[in-house]
Amino acid sequence: MKPMRPFQSRPFLMTILGLSLIASACGSSGGGSPSTTTPKETVTVAGFNFNESTILMDIYGKALAAKGYTVNYKANLGNREIVEPALASGQIDFYPGYAATDLEFINKAKGEANGDAQATTDKLNTYLSSIGAKALTPSPALDGNAFAVTKATAAKYSLTKLSDLTAVASQLTLGGPSECATRPFCQPGLEKTYGAKFKAFKALDADGPLTRAALTGAQIDVGLVFSSDGDLDAKGYVVLQDDKHLEAADNIVPIVRTKVLNSEITTLFNSISAALNTNDLRAMNKSADVDKQDPGDLAATWLKQHSFTK
Repeated sequence: MKPMRPFQSRPFLMTILGLSLIASACGSSGGGSPSTTTPKETVTVAGFNFNESTILMDIYGKALAAKGYTVNYKANLGNREIVEPALASGQIDFYPGYAATDLEFINKAKGEANGDAQATTDKLNTYLSSIGAKALTPSPALDGNAFAVTKATAAKYSLTKLSDLTAVASQLTLGGPSECATRPFCQPGLEKTYGAKFKAFKALDADGPLTRAALTGAQIDVGLVFSSDGDLDAKGYVVLQDDKHLEAADNIVPIVRTKVLNSEITTLFNSISAALNTNDLRAMNKSADVDKQDPGDLAATWLKQHSFTK
């Protein structure tokens, strides 16, 4: 577990897979967009083995293909124990990272990540340079720990951000995994940063079915979730804005091997990152996770909607 998040993020929940996956997982999750210019060098893009990462891999990869690059896709590689060495060795050239989680992985959990996405990315780059890689500008899109309420609770107490809890937390029950009661980015952090002292705490799970059932059934009023989960909107939950930056910045950030990085790729990836937001990510995750739509198709649609492809 990493200190910047009280519970394991999606990448750390994955089973460690064999390095043979790097050689075997070479298919595209939907194929590259047709090239519209003279073919350029080959770029190998990769992702972790969950739908959000595959969608992001395809967004950046298909945009490269549209610019004339030959793109090899290596989806579903596994976790960072697989993906980062593949980047360092040149077996892959790019993967969509998460600023705080990637920093705390490569620095061996020194606790250097914070709520500032750019500062966290800058610190990450001090480590990535040693493996010949660079993290580009972080996206506003965020997949990190967050706290949600139902629409009814939000309306009753006028809740839109975590600081709104300060005046009403004494009437509310917080729910999350048992560690939440002692981790600095959960209940103690809410008390210290926001002055939110809850009436009670209920030990459940980390953004799982127990938390969902308790929120929907009004057994708890506030629950810990992951900010980009695809079912949050479908279940009618409201994610409260972390307006005082309690949580570390797990913003989406392209991580690229410097050997293939050029000004065109830098500009393209930074433009894509700037256009991404958490609501888009949540909607695409819902389409993939709940509606079972193809991640490659979702990526292609997003690129067209934002004028990165025709």
